[in-house]
Amino acid sequence: MLFRYSKKSQAVRLPRDRIPELHMRAPMDTPQRYTANAPTREEVEALAGATVIEFGANWCGICAGAQPAIVKSFAAHPAVRHLKIEDGPGRPLGRSFRVKLWPTLVFLRDGVEVARVVRPTDARQIETDGFAALG
Repeated sequence: MLFRYSKKSQAVRLPRDRIPELHMRAPMDTPQRYTANAPTREEVEALAGATVIEFGANWCGICAGAQPAIVKSFAAHPAVRHLKIEDGPGRPLGRSFRVKLWPTLVFLRDGVEVARVVRPTDARQIETDGFAALG
């Protein structure tokens, strides 16, 4: 809950729906927000070709900080399917992949995990630890 001060210098609570949304927006360098509309594990396993599932949360500062490296690494691989999935307690897809930290990039070839990059710090790490495994 945020506070603002009235003319009488008393703190007044602002209801959550009246909080300015500026601080809740995704950073400007985030090309796409994480979606809560996740496929099932069975749908993921049925995907043909190369796919990367990026697990994270829109409010996660570490996820936002990793976006420049993630965007840079994906620029060199436009043919790879990229799914940004919102993760959290009770989210079955993230639990099925045993995601513990955000962001986590799971690299899949024909629905089978071939690599994983957790909390990437630069595009080179994503390239060598992830995309290289896709072949």
